[in-house]
Amino acid sequence: MKHYQPPTISHHIYTNLSLNVGSVNNSAGKSISNQYWLKSRCLVYHYEKMVSLLTDLFLFWLSMHCFVTCVAANAKNITTDQSSLLAFKTLITSDPYNILANNWSTSSSACSWVGVTCDERHGRVHSLNLNNMSLSGTVSPNLGNLSFLVILKLNNNNFSGQFPKEICQLHRLKVISIAYNEFVGRIPEMLGDLSRLQILYLGANNFSGFIPQSIGSLHQLKAFDFRENRLSGSIPQTILNMSSLEFIGLSSNYFSGTPSNFFILYSLRNEIYGKVVIEK
Repeated sequence: MKHYQPPTISHHIYTNLSLNVGSVNNSAGKSISNQYWLKSRCLVYHYEKMVSLLTDLFLFWLSMHCFVTCVAANAKNITTDQSSLLAFKTLITSDPYNILANNWSTSSSACSWVGVTCDERHGRVHSLNLNNMSLSGTVSPNLGNLSFLVILKLNNNNFSGQFPKEICQLHRLKVISIAYNEFVGRIPEMLGDLSRLQILYLGANNFSGFIPQSIGSLHQLKAFDFRENRLSGSIPQTILNMSSLEFIGLSSNYFSGTPSNFFILYSLRNEIYGKVVIEK
């Protein structure tokens, strides 16, 4: 009796089948891998876009925060300037033309007040010019809070009392002109701290005592006028080192001693005039 034997698959056919199955598996694997790669790239792309958007939003918020903070700070600072000027106003005992009485009011910005000029960049008080207004009273030390003040002019008024030493803390000052008033007392030693000062006019007042030695530290000083006061003592030799000087006025005082330099001796008898230009 013959037994049934199933047909055998030759090695060649088996190998081909194996290769075909492997090819199918490899193709499927590659397809899955490609899909995974595409999804990964999409996720990375969206993540990067989100990070970029959040960064832009953060930078925008930061810039707006800085802007608002700066605006608030400037508003606060000009309020400080306004308060300082109003404190100055309260010590005015006579304003015959009602210049400050009618104009210096909280209903308007201090930058629009008569005699007040503000710096365009910072919006702070840059100069105070109250020349020839016949004002009487004392000068408030609150002017020392005008931290951006560059020019102070109070000529030809009737201010009395001592010149506030607090003003010598304003290191941006380039001009102090307070001639023809009734100031008394000593010239503050702290004037020598005003390294940017170029013009110093204190003439025709009642200052007494010595010229402070510290004035020799004002290397940018182009002109100073101390005429017609009650100053005494010797003239500081430090003045000889001030090569930037174009004008000196020292006459009509009570100085003693013999100046060691003919230039100073000459200035005692005849003031030396010249065109003085304030550098910015």
